Order: sequence, then C-alpha cells, then structure tokens
Amino acid sequence: MNSQILNYIGLGSVDIGYILIGMVVLIFIFCILMIIQMVKISKLKKKYSIFMQGKDAKSMEQDVIGLYEDNKFIKISMEKNKKDINELYKKIESSFQKMGIVKYDAFKQMGGQLSFSLALLDENDSGFIINSVHSTDGCYSYSKEIKNGQCEILLGEEEKQALDMAMGD
Repeated sequence: MNSQILNYIGLGSVDIGYILIGMVVLIFIFCILMIIQMVKISKLKKKYSIFMQGKDAKSMEQDVIGLYEDNKFIKISMEKNKKDINELYKKIESSFQKMGIVKYDAFKQMGGQLSFSLALLDENDSGFIINSVHSTDGCYSYSKEIKNGQCEILLGEEEKQALDMAMGD
C-alpha cells in the first residue's frame, strides 16, 4: 500500500502495520496516564470534600483570619517571653548562686561548733563572706567582700574553706 501522506512526511517506505502498532501502544500509554490522573483527582476531591465539610466561603474566610490572628498573637507572646527571659537572666546573674559554709569551734573550750563562715557568691564569683565567732562573752559577726573570687582582706582558714567550697574548688 502506497500512501501519498506517508510519502510526503518521509515514511512512504515504512510498513503501515508498524505505524498502527506504534499508535496502539501510544493510545494504551495515554489511557494508563489518564487513569492515573483520574485516581489522583478522585483522591484530591475526597480530601477537598472533607476539608470543606460544613463550610462555606464566609466561614472559611473567618477560619483563615482566626489562624492569622492566632499566629500574630503567638509571635507577640514569643517576643515578650524572650524579653522576659533576658530580664530574668540578668537578675539571676547577680543573685547568689553559690554557697559554702564551714562550722567550727572558735575556741577549743566551747565545743558544739557554734561559729561559722558563710560564703555567698553570684555567677561571677563576687559576693561576701560572713564570719560569725561564738564565744562565752557573745557572738561577733564580720563580713568581707569578695570580687571575682578574690578578697582584699586576708582570709582566715575557715573563711578560705567556705570560699573554696562556694567556688567549687
């Protein structure tokens, strides 16, 4: 069979049977692709109908506006929380976080370890030491300032122990 159309496009010498088989294969492939698309559209329609169940355009708009407002509120709250956390961190940084206490007998005849040295330090190892000496005459308390783990005044043995305990040494 000789066709003028096939001759015109340059396929005059090709058997028409091969062309028909090729067209059937292409139609079969297109049918499979169409079925796949129909299944996808069907799934999408199901999801859409579940999503839109009991809703109209007005209520959907209200839902979207509500979500936007909630998101805005969360962002504002988050910024406020960050600010509050930074503020709390600054306050905590200067509060007493480290403590060391050493009880001792100031005078060997007393007993009961009623005297003590108490070291209270902040995050930067600054604070003070209170030394309370208990004797038969009374109780005397002294304080010494600590800056960056150091004291300008000479520390007694118990005060040094309390400071080392507070600093974790």
